[in-house]
Amino acid sequence: MKSAYELAMERLDRESGPAKKLSDDQKVRIADIEKKYDAKVAELRLDYDAQMQGAPSLEDLDKLKTEMAGKLTALEADRDKEKDAVWNEA
Repeated sequence: MKSAYELAMERLDRESGPAKKLSDDQKVRIADIEKKYDAKVAELRLDYDAQMQGAPSLEDLDKLKTEMAGKLTALEADRDKEKDAVWNEA
């Protein structure tokens, strides 16, 4: 007897086709993209943490937090775009 998970996966395969498999090269490239963006995020956080430590007011602190959140969102979007490009290769 199949589990609910197995049945759901079979239904998903029927509806959208089988899941695409990545080649070993694609897996390595996606891992490299992850590492690159993890480093960029860490660098950004360190930079903003240092700036936030010296923020003269709560308004400046809030401004820095908002800037950091925007830049983190942009980095995540760039990372996802690069990974999608690897996924969508022929």
